[in-house]
Amino acid sequence: MKKLFSVQPSPPVIVTPKSRPPPSPPLNLPLHQQQRVPVNNNDRRVNNINSKRKRGGGRIGLIDYIKPPEAMHGMKDEELIWRASMVPKVRKFPFNRTPKVAFMFLARGSLPLAPLWERFFKGHEGRYSIYIHSQPSFKGDAPEEGPIFHGRRVPSKRVDWGEFSMVDAERRLLANALLDMANERFVLLSEACIPLYNFTTIYTYIINSTKTLVESYDEWGPVGRGRYNSQMTPWVTIEQWRKGSQWFELNREIAVDVITDQKYFNLFKEFCRPACYSDEHYLPTFVTMRYWWKNGNRTLTWVDWIKGGPHPTKFARTDATKELLHQMRTGIQCDYNGEPTNICYLFARKFLPSTLDRLLKFAPKVMMFG
Repeated sequence: MKKLFSVQPSPPVIVTPKSRPPPSPPLNLPLHQQQRVPVNNNDRRVNNINSKRKRGGGRIGLIDYIKPPEAMHGMKDEELIWRASMVPKVRKFPFNRTPKVAFMFLARGSLPLAPLWERFFKGHEGRYSIYIHSQPSFKGDAPEEGPIFHGRRVPSKRVDWGEFSMVDAERRLLANALLDMANERFVLLSEACIPLYNFTTIYTYIINSTKTLVESYDEWGPVGRGRYNSQMTPWVTIEQWRKGSQWFELNREIAVDVITDQKYFNLFKEFCRPACYSDEHYLPTFVTMRYWWKNGNRTLTWVDWIKGGPHPTKFARTDATKELLHQMRTGIQCDYNGEPTNICYLFARKFLPSTLDRLLKFAPKVMMFG
């Protein structure tokens, strides 16, 4: 993969007390012949900030440091990564911090199931954040997206299925979510995902989990070890090579490590080529190598691969039944904080837009919200 964050910064502009503005052009020259002084946008931005501080008495408060920027900002990727990588050394926060779950949607365009998610989030403001990464060709908010999703799209770049750009987009979502100091857990979702439980159940489950939840396993055969490139040795051996679901949940510590990783990130970018499907291998391998004891080694998102092939089963309108939802909610048993539980999947995919009306109908009785 190309080095996304290797752009060389521009040399700093040094301003001294003796600096003088450029001389005014001669008054007898026509306007079209007068030399224009280029505007430095950085200076303009600093001047705006300074003028605001002067109006406020020149004081900088804590809010200046902890308030996250708008989702749609002007930072480049390397600037975003640098800003998001800052970690306080003092663990105790000097303000009342309610930990939030960041819901990160990796989408092609709109969120057709947004009305269902609107009901899910309603009444729980202050305990969640939303971030949407969509194709740059998609402009504006879709009609089906209500106020909860308004203005939550982050600066995005093109993503191609099976390409390393998928990993780039995941890191970009993580970096944007890390700008909010209150975000403690980070969940990756798609526009075809639905919640299987109400917000309180999902929030409590994720926030109180002692493990991060990234699926990772050693699979023999062409779609597992067969994708390994021996040129990764000795940094990643075939015994360390892992595969897993793209849909992950991370805590803040590991999320920071993921966005700042250069060693494995660049290794996978160069040697995990299209047939490798890096979104299924980079994070499972990285987390297993660095945080295996902190990982629950499973995904929170239910997906049906029973038909085989490169894509999971898509659920149309008639497929969305109470029986299917019950199966997704309690069909298996797993470990949660050292105890067995049948609440293993909190989300499910792949639901087509045609399922929305039935899902809205079942939500109050099956998922217990709305």
